Amino acid sequence: MKATEPHSIRSVTGDLRQLGVRGGDTVMIHASLRRIGPIEGRAGGLIRALDRAVGRRGTLVMILGARDDHAWVNELPEDQREARLADAVPFDALETPVHHEMGSLAEVFRTRPGTRVSDHPEGRFAVRGHGAVAMLADLPWNDYYGPDSVLDRLVQRDGKVLRMGANPDTTTLLHHAEYLADLPVKRRARRYRRVRTAGGAEIRVVDCLDDEHGIVDYPDEDYFAAILRAFLAAGRARTGTVGSAASELIRARDIVPFGVAWMNEHLARVAR
Repeated sequence: MKATEPHSIRSVTGDLRQLGVRGGDTVMIHASLRRIGPIEGRAGGLIRALDRAVGRRGTLVMILGARDDHAWVNELPEDQREARLADAVPFDALETPVHHEMGSLAEVFRTRPGTRVSDHPEGRFAVRGHGAVAMLADLPWNDYYGPDSVLDRLVQRDGKVLRMGANPDTTTLLHHAEYLADLPVKRRARRYRRVRTAGGAEIRVVDCLDDEHGIVDYPDEDYFAAILRAFLAAGRARTGTVGSAASELIRARDIVPFGVAWMNEHLARVAR
């Protein structure tokens, strides 16, 4: 293939199958389009390849988050937050763009015909395929990465995490491990968001573990990156290349208990 020639949808589908993605799989996606390289159809082409790889009975999941130009409000004392949100553009599950850190693939995935989106301003997920309705039904408002969350359901469905050139600190499923870890203290957060409801815009409060700054102050690198590095070093993932990106396919039922055990050993030392 010439250096300037884009990867074809067919070749990317083949890469995914070579890595271990199978028809009927439930797969959560983390990807860097820049590292994958040019693809026929760009982001939409990658989604077509993913759709083909999991087939009609497969399910694709992405974390979206939501653009929030008033996130700074939640750094203020609680009694000041509601008033500062009076003029904020309300979160709309179907219209609000993804959080800027999620990248362009997440926005294309969100707006792709056939994709369903959860109605949550913090833990917003997009799911497409056979299991989309079940994955998004009756999700918890608080602790949205905890019990009965999309992440919990990914584990229960024996799903997989597909990382294609993603940064090492980008494995959202490890937030579920934070809820399962047995630590003496876990930092929590309370966030105020203005959201659109059937009755108009209103202020709603979200309580959860602190998934922005971490559940403890870990003195070294981002502990998600440390967990992933240890997991890969133990040979627990399937590795290969998708397009031009070094990629990993990880079983959810494997990395979650691995992450819990790592947190119980390493984070317990600084959680007192």
